[in-house]
Amino acid sequence: MNLALNRNVLVDMFGATTGLGLRLKQVALVIAGIAILAVAAKIKVPVPGSPVMMSMGTFAVLTIGAAYGARLGLVTMLGWMLVGLLGYDVFQSSSADLNGVAYMMGGTGGYLAGYVLATVLLGVLARAGWDRTAPRMAGAMLLGNVMIYVPGLIWLGLLYGWEKPILQWGLTPFLLGDLIKLALAALLLPTLWKIVGRARG
Repeated sequence: MNLALNRNVLVDMFGATTGLGLRLKQVALVIAGIAILAVAAKIKVPVPGSPVMMSMGTFAVLTIGAAYGARLGLVTMLGWMLVGLLGYDVFQSSSADLNGVAYMMGGTGGYLAGYVLATVLLGVLARAGWDRTAPRMAGAMLLGNVMIYVPGLIWLGLLYGWEKPILQWGLTPFLLGDLIKLALAALLLPTLWKIVGRARG
């Protein structure tokens, strides 16, 4: 596994690269990323028999991690979670009645923790160049999904009890959707790199 972290990520390829201009760009990217995460979380499909819904949130998390890199991606993710912690309706199933700490400690709590891990992982893999080709980006997405599911399933087991059908609630209903999102991201990021390459050529 090549993890020589000397590659640019997508957001490095436009705008300022030093000084105040870079800081302003980073602030703008964080705000935009939080907005994208909030919107993507609300694009969701109920899964019969599961307390967790399927959404485009995982797609947004993983693509932001790859496009932003580990540090900026992590800041964006923590910013989004802070907005949610303050009670704003930015999570998948949050509402006026269920938000903030109460929501974050519910069924999706483990997945939220997994989002943080996956964002950092995708950022690291992008710095190693895994976002430049479809096969490697697919592999990165697969690893990112593992990082989301492991704490998500552990949390469901702790919250509801291991005698419950945890895998049926929190894994198997989402595999097809995740496969589709994986394929989409595997095509999207390398395509954006090709566009950037042509624009700078």
